[in-house]
Amino acid sequence: MILSKWLATLLGGTLAVQGALAIDVNVDDESSLKSAAKKVATRMMQYYDDRESKNIPGKLDGTWWEGGSMFMTLILYWFVTGDSQFNAAIQEGMYFQKGDDNFFPSNYSQYLGNDDQVFWGLAAITAAEFNYPERDGEPSWVSLAQGVFNTQIPRWDTSSCHGGMRWQIWPYQDGYLTKNAISNGGLFQLSARLALYTGNKTYADWAERIWDWSATTPLLNTKRWNIADTTTVGTQCTDHGDFQWTYNYATYISGAAYMHNYTNGTETKWKEGVLGLVKTSQQFYPTKGFNDANGQILSDTTCEPLGNCDRNQITFKAYFTNWLGMLTTIVPGTYDLIFPQLRTSAQAAAKQCSGGDDGEHCGIRWYKQAEWDKTKGLEQQMAVLGVLSANLIPFKNKAPLTLASGGTSKSNPNAGTNSSDNDIPVLNNIGTGDRAGAGILTVIFVTGWAVAVTWMIRGG
Repeated sequence: MILSKWLATLLGGTLAVQGALAIDVNVDDESSLKSAAKKVATRMMQYYDDRESKNIPGKLDGTWWEGGSMFMTLILYWFVTGDSQFNAAIQEGMYFQKGDDNFFPSNYSQYLGNDDQVFWGLAAITAAEFNYPERDGEPSWVSLAQGVFNTQIPRWDTSSCHGGMRWQIWPYQDGYLTKNAISNGGLFQLSARLALYTGNKTYADWAERIWDWSATTPLLNTKRWNIADTTTVGTQCTDHGDFQWTYNYATYISGAAYMHNYTNGTETKWKEGVLGLVKTSQQFYPTKGFNDANGQILSDTTCEPLGNCDRNQITFKAYFTNWLGMLTTIVPGTYDLIFPQLRTSAQAAAKQCSGGDDGEHCGIRWYKQAEWDKTKGLEQQMAVLGVLSANLIPFKNKAPLTLASGGTSKSNPNAGTNSSDNDIPVLNNIGTGDRAGAGILTVIFVTGWAVAVTWMIRGG
């Protein structure tokens, strides 16, 4: 009995210490946010330094695109905190993976998707907008973003659906028969940001083309303001895979915000798009079936309740929080729509950083505030870093720079155009095999969505 009491006391003390080690953050205090963000970023970079592929700068184990998204998140972290300790790693990785100045490196180009490449382009334009340090002898950040744009535009596919970007680049890839929200929304956002940064109307024209085309498909419903994850060429883009993801919404919301600023608010459809999609994205702040959420804590509701988010999906909230946080600096009147829930989400996310031996590893289900959700990894750290950094944006109170407002990254409209990567084949005709493949994909999407809806109706 004495031993049992001693063990119980020791165990209780250990659990108390772990709970005490959870990151405590005051979202009204800039220094508190910076301190919390630094802890989370440092742990994330420890994962990066410990990876098996550490001899390849910018390459994460088992994934290539996440390197670009991680650097994009870190560049915003640098911008809002001034912490430069990770700059050497960011620069090394970004330049190492630049390919022919278009982030399409030959080592990985044979299996990449359009969405994979565009995330590196979004990282580059983020660096340009914040005057992130460039290295002598290397291409400018904005030119690398332009290289991605110049490489992707020739892949705009009019052989099906009257336009649109396919998910995958090569005909032998399973996703080649799919056109998805993140590939089209990613290029839309990149085009809009290039338009604002450079003032070049060509980018704005492409942004408008992508938005308008998306609105002819289920990918962007401008009446109900919902975004389908996918559609397929076999149906001429009339079917829809309806999994709902935070980053799909954020991609289109952010692009519309940049276009609103580019047009000085003269085209009402951009403000309407921002407000409409922000309103619909309230679905990611659930009120039922989620511990402690109460409509105030961000969640990727398609996978988090079931605990089956893959490593890609775990990162999505980082982009949602970063992109929506930044748009408040360029679209007046949006702060009160966006930041109250970003603030409560940051507080909840920090409480999830109580796992592992040291009690500082972050989980992903932020709505489980009472206990760590037993998940950890680089992606979990990235998601939490995203929401903490987003909450520092109001303290920084600076809009993205442009060439006209002090941006120092030099434009090169022809970047990437000398690359053979522009010669990407597309199917000119949709045959029986294509339709069959699209049908199979559709069955998978519809079945999965039905399961998800059933779960939500039953309350989890």
